[in-house]
Amino acid sequence: MPLPYSELVMEHFKNPRNVGRIEDPDAKSVEGSPACGDMVAVYLKVDEEAQTITDIKFESYGCASNIATGSIITELAKGKTLEEAKAITWKEASEALGGLPPIKTHCSVLAVDGLRAAIQNYEERHGLVTEREPTTVEVVRKRLKRVMNPVVGLDLVRTNLVTDIHIAEGHVRVAIDLPAGHQFANNIREEVVEKIEPLWDVEDVVVEFTE
Repeated sequence: MPLPYSELVMEHFKNPRNVGRIEDPDAKSVEGSPACGDMVAVYLKVDEEAQTITDIKFESYGCASNIATGSIITELAKGKTLEEAKAITWKEASEALGGLPPIKTHCSVLAVDGLRAAIQNYEERHGLVTEREPTTVEVVRKRLKRVMNPVVGLDLVRTNLVTDIHIAEGHVRVAIDLPAGHQFANNIREEVVEKIEPLWDVEDVVVEFTE
C-alpha cells in the first residue's frame, strides 16, 4: 500500500531544490548512512559579518520524505541568520510540505539534524561556541557515534571499531580496529577528523588503524 504523500511532498521529491554540494563550503555535515537506508549531507556558505546563510545545498540518499524534507529545509534556511535557521523544526518543515506520514518521521528528521549539525560545524570552526567545556574521552566518543562504518551501516562505537581514545594538551588520537589499507579507511579518517577537529580546544586529530 503506497504511503499517503501530499502533492507538495511529491513535487519536492521529484524536483528537489538546492541539490548538490558546495565546493569549499564554510561548513558541512553528514547524518545517517546509506547502509541504514537514509543519509543526508548539508553544505553551507555563510556571510561572516551578517551571520546569514547565503547558500545551502544538500545531498540525499533515501526515501521521498528524506529528499523532500532536505529540499524544503534548504529553502526555509536560505537567507536566514544562523540563529533563525537553528530554530527550524521538523514540525515546521512537515507543515511546509503539507504533512508527512508519521512512519517516515525518522527519515525526514535527518534533514533537520543535518542542518543543525552544519550550523554547529560552522560555529565551532569560527569560535562562536559559548559553552566551552574541555574535550574529554566521552565527548570524543559521542562524536564518533556519528561516524558510520559503511560496511554495516552502524557507527564506529556500536560496531566496536574504536579501540582507544587518547587526549593530551589539545592532541587527540583515535585508534580504529581496521587495516590502514581498508577500502573505507580514508573516508573514516576524514569523517573522524571532521567531527572532532572543530572542538575549541583541539589542535590536531590523528587517526591510527591498528590492524
